This record gives sequence, C-alpha cells and structure tokens, in this order.
Amino acid sequence: MTDNRQPTTTDCRLLPSLIKFCFSLTAVCLLLGCGGERPLPTPIVPAVVPTLQPTPTLWPTVAVEEETAVSGWQTIQPGLEQQTIDLFGDDGRQVEQLYLLRLEPAAFRFRVGYRPGAPLTLLEWQAETGAALVVNGGFFTEAWQATGLTVVDGVASGVSYEGFGGMLVVTEAGPELRGLAERPFDPAEPLHYALQSFPLLVRPDGTGFADEDNQPNRRTVVAVDKNGRFLFIVAPWGHFTLHQLSQYLLESDLELDIALNLDGGTSTGLLLMAEDGGETAVDIPAFVPLPTVILVDAASGG
Repeated sequence: MTDNRQPTTTDCRLLPSLIKFCFSLTAVCLLLGCGGERPLPTPIVPAVVPTLQPTPTLWPTVAVEEETAVSGWQTIQPGLEQQTIDLFGDDGRQVEQLYLLRLEPAAFRFRVGYRPGAPLTLLEWQAETGAALVVNGGFFTEAWQATGLTVVDGVASGVSYEGFGGMLVVTEAGPELRGLAERPFDPAEPLHYALQSFPLLVRPDGTGFADEDNQPNRRTVVAVDKNGRFLFIVAPWGHFTLHQLSQYLLESDLELDIALNLDGGTSTGLLLMAEDGGETAVDIPAFVPLPTVILVDAASGG
C-alpha cells in the first residue's frame, strides 16, 4: 500500500540531524579502514578434559569405520579365548578398541554378585569372591540398588522388567541369556542366579536395537553366539551409541544369536585374572564402585 502522508514540521527539523549522523558514521568507517584489516575474533576451542582412557576428540560415524589390527582369537586357557579389535574412522584416527572374551559355558561356573547399598570396586569384588573374571552388571539407582530383578543363591530381590530388556540366568543346566519380551520372568522357576539389563542389541530373529539417541558412551555387552558360546564385549573408549553398537554386532562375523547391553559409561569394567590366579591379566577399570557384577570361575573351582 502506498503511503500518501506529507512530511510534518517535526520530520523536517529531524532531517539535518540525521544527515549529520550519517556523515559521522561514514567518517568512522573510513578511519577504521585506514588502519588495515580488522582481525577476526579468536575462535573459542573447548578444553580437552583428560580421562583414564584415550578418548578421541572427534566421533566419525559407524558407517565409515573399518577394522584394522584384529588380533584374531587367542586361547588363553582351556575354554577361554580373547580378541582385540581396533576400529578406525575414515580419517585414519582410531576411535575405539574392542576387547572380547569368548567362553565355553561348560568349562565355567557363572554367578551374580549383589551388594545393595554397599558397592565394591572390581578389584574388591575379585578379592571377596575369588572369581577368575569380574564384569560389571546391570543398571542401578543412586542408592546402589539394582533397577531390575536380581537373584543370588536362589534368593530374588527387586522387580522384574516387563516387556523389554533381557536376563542372564543360571539354572541347574548352566547359564542362559534370554529376552524378557519373549520369555518373561517366572517366579516359579528355580534360578540359582539372575541379572537383568536392557536393551537387547541382537535378537534371535536377527533384528537389533533401532532407536538412535546420538549419545556415545562406554559399553559392556554379554552375548551368546550361534554355537552356544558366551561372549563379554567391552568398548571402553566411549565411541558407540547403542544403535551403532547394535548395528556393528549384527554386521560382524561374531555370529551372535543374542546380545544384551549391560550398564555402561562409568560402570563399564572388566577384570580377568591370570590362569594361576596370581596376577591380573586384563584390567579395564570401572570408574565407580558397583553393587552388581557377573562372576565367572573355572567349573572345577570351589
């Protein structure tokens, strides 16, 4: 719409002042130009906070990763193998180092340790139980209580997850990994030990965890392959989101039948003793004490 108003007396009085202001502004701009180029502001670079693990500062997506320096499975004692896998991004920088243990379940005895309200470090758990292998367990509250069901020596505590997550159980027949949606907890079933966590990263039907939260973190996984062997997988550098780790496991050559995410972040940790029990063979420390852990011993142990 066209404005047909006529200038008022006030508009005319303001015109000289406006012209004067514009000339002054032009003069200032010219003076600044004569002094050379104005320096650009210094970019603010976030400080790198040191951690106990060499966490990369950039996070390439899982789609551009490629494996190198795969050690291959190495037998470290009867029924127990280990492997490390270094993962690199497309820029050649290492983004993660996976540590894997693969166990023949018949050669080992599985237990669950639980100290509600009185957590222990991995080293303290090992000293108290004499376990050959100690791995962090499931999620817990600020009061150091497990968020899911836990069974120790046949005694259950807590409330079972319903319709999601999974459960490591130990029955008279040995250890087993289950999905709770497919096989809910049955209070009438005699269980020696049990521990729950979530989500399932690999399901027996070949599907994974689809939700992407874009939150990479340290990860711990317990899994069973198609040959019935148990695996513990630790990603301590904090590269993977849950969805990315799920996709990686599905596409790997590990031939997993089922894989359950355990607590991660500062809780991720694994302690493996040497076969003679005298020294620590592998120590991936958790950064907090843990109220619940998975304990593994040789089947002939006490």
